[in-house]
Amino acid sequence: MTGSPTALERIFYPPAPEPWTRRALLSPLALLSWTYSGAVRLRGALYDSGLLRAEHVEGLRVISIGNLNVGGTGKTPAVLHLAELLIREGRKVGILTRGYGRESQEPLTFTGKEPLPAVTEAGDEPLLLARRCPGARLFVGADRVAAALRARDDFGLDTVLLDDGFQHRRLHRDEDLVVVDEAVGLGNGQLLPRGPLREPPSSLRRATLLWLRAAPGDAIPNPWLEAVTAPRVRTRYGPTGWWDPSGTEHATNALEGKPVLALAGLARPGGFLKTVTTLGAEVRDAALFPDHHRFSADELRQVEARARQQGARIVTTEKDAVRLPAGFEAWVVRLGVEVLEGEAHLRRALGLPGETRDL
Repeated sequence: MTGSPTALERIFYPPAPEPWTRRALLSPLALLSWTYSGAVRLRGALYDSGLLRAEHVEGLRVISIGNLNVGGTGKTPAVLHLAELLIREGRKVGILTRGYGRESQEPLTFTGKEPLPAVTEAGDEPLLLARRCPGARLFVGADRVAAALRARDDFGLDTVLLDDGFQHRRLHRDEDLVVVDEAVGLGNGQLLPRGPLREPPSSLRRATLLWLRAAPGDAIPNPWLEAVTAPRVRTRYGPTGWWDPSGTEHATNALEGKPVLALAGLARPGGFLKTVTTLGAEVRDAALFPDHHRFSADELRQVEARARQQGARIVTTEKDAVRLPAGFEAWVVRLGVEVLEGEAHLRRALGLPGETRDL
């Protein structure tokens, strides 16, 4: 790469983080980070000491899937993989999720076998989970304890997945799975807003299982992970196919050599762009928005105009597709998860009998 990087190059090849300096230590971001860190550590200490207690829901297995980073580590594919595995094993499964970005405050419950609520009512991730795993019941709402009780008492479920649950300590969980993307690591190890973390790296001691998303190349060094004694599951994420605007499935090479415009509202869109290029498509342009962005009609008209100018198809992710209006023509890439190592650890964490490939 020579000269000034383009917008796409900055996504594919992000600059290295700036080194710490005395000025950085005294910056407003550092002061805000210390304030946030103090509040997080105090809350954690109250739970660790027993002054705040997690509420048990007897007879229900609760498995939390969360992370330390803000967005983009691969938590949603992990939840999908676990839900599908549990259902195949005969479990009655629910997914408890907050429904980030929705406008309604009313608790919701639905499955992918029923008419789905609007994205404004439920949020994009619950709709994606319901569509991909129709056998799981979604519970959307801020009160995860109430949702767990309803899952047990009203629907007779025996297992729930607590989506984005590592920081939600009010509901007792049987297992705490923490997702770490090896390509991202834990950044500079600092809390918001100076770094990418919601909790300090020392919080990983609460994890009962680390879910590692394998990096396509060299992993970012993670000295904080070396001290974690929890078992590990190493996984690989990869595309399983394309879905065209009519909903027809195509092979992963369907857009090989074809010009495309990538549309996404993600925390870290670089992974999506790399997936599209790996599948052989030619990324002519990209319309990138913040995570969970609600696309306006004007924005989508502009995206369509840019695609026409480039003679390109619009491609997007599953999570973004649920926020697109009916009739908007975009190809959707679907991701799957392959467990590389630690499958026996995973089955034990899920409470499933037997072992499969490795001990």
